[in-house]
Amino acid sequence: MNENELSKNVIGLAMKVQTKLGPGLLESAYKECLFYEIQKTGIFVEKEKPLPLIYEEIKLECGYRIDILVEKKLVLELKSVDALSDLHLAQVLTYLKIGGYKLGLLINFNVKHLKDGIKRVIN
Repeated sequence: MNENELSKNVIGLAMKVQTKLGPGLLESAYKECLFYEIQKTGIFVEKEKPLPLIYEEIKLECGYRIDILVEKKLVLELKSVDALSDLHLAQVLTYLKIGGYKLGLLINFNVKHLKDGIKRVIN
């Protein structure tokens, strides 16, 4: 599957999670449930994926961690906040740039309708 197909599947699963749980929980609860739902489909998924920074020829472990990485190509950054900010967007863009990924989804579960809390981020 390419990034766009994966993102459609993941958005559907995220909507399922948000419908069952509703808004207002901690980010970690949504992360665990979404990770579980993606795993159930048989799609390869990693949680809290370390992302080193390569500077010149040195690999630096700076503490970057992708919330969920799907099929080694789709970055998911999950939030449960009142509103997404430019800082959240910059975080996803950093992960895309450092990791060499093309597409990320910034998902805020703390909304009434999840479609209002999803931003596609392209590198």
